[in-house]
Amino acid sequence: MRILPAIDLHDQMCVRLVKGDYATAHKVAEDAVDTAKAFLDAGAEQIHMVDLDGAKDGTHPNYPVVRRVIEQTGAAVELGGGIRTMEGIARRIEMGVSRVILGTAALENPDLAAAACARFSGKIACGIDAKDGLVAVRGWVEKSEVTPVELALKMKQIGICDVIYTDIGRDGMQTGPNVEATRKLIEQTGMNIIGSGGVGQLSDLYALRDAGCAGAIVGKALYNGNFTLAEALKLED
Repeated sequence: MRILPAIDLHDQMCVRLVKGDYATAHKVAEDAVDTAKAFLDAGAEQIHMVDLDGAKDGTHPNYPVVRRVIEQTGAAVELGGGIRTMEGIARRIEMGVSRVILGTAALENPDLAAAACARFSGKIACGIDAKDGLVAVRGWVEKSEVTPVELALKMKQIGICDVIYTDIGRDGMQTGPNVEATRKLIEQTGMNIIGSGGVGQLSDLYALRDAGCAGAIVGKALYNGNFTLAEALKLED
C-alpha cells in the first residue's frame, strides 16, 4: 500500500478542513514547497495535492503554488480540484502534474473522463467523495443521487482504474476512516482504491491496508504530529 502525504491549498496557503467545511479552514504549514521537500526527504514517492478553491468555485489561485512545488522539488504530484475541461487537464499535465484527479467532471461529464483517459493513459484518476453514502461534488457542497460504487463502476468501464475515496464525514476528524465503506468499494469494483479521510493514527493505516487499499492519503495526522511520515511509510515495505 502506497502512502500519499497531502497538501490542501486555499488562498495559496496550506490548510486543512473539517468534514469539508470551508469555514473550518486553518493553516497547517507556512510554505507548500518546504512541506513537499520534507515529505520527499522522509521517503514519499508521490504527493497528493488538492486545489480547494478550484473544487468549490472553479477559480485557480493556487496553481502557481502547485507549479512551484513541482519545479522546485521535482515531486510526483497528483492534483485534484475543479479540473473540468480537457484544456484544464492538458494544462495541468503540461505543468508537470503526474496524475489528474477528476471528481465533479467524472460524475457530470463521463465522456470527458473517457476522452481524457484515452488521451492521457495512466494519468487520470477519479476522486469519489461520499456524504451520507452518496457522491458529493463541487467542493463537497452538492450531493448527488449516485452511490460511490455506481460511479466507480462507470469509471472502470471507460478505463479509469484508480479511485481516491473519501468519506466526507470522517475527513479532518482523525477518528478513523470509513474502513467498511472502503472495503465494500474494493470488493464490489475490483479497482485500485486509495483510502482517504479520518486517518488519525497508524492503526488506521493498517486497517486500510488490511481492507485491500492500494494506497492511503494522510493529512492532518501528519501536521499534528500524531505519527511521522517515516513511520507511515514503513507500511509500504
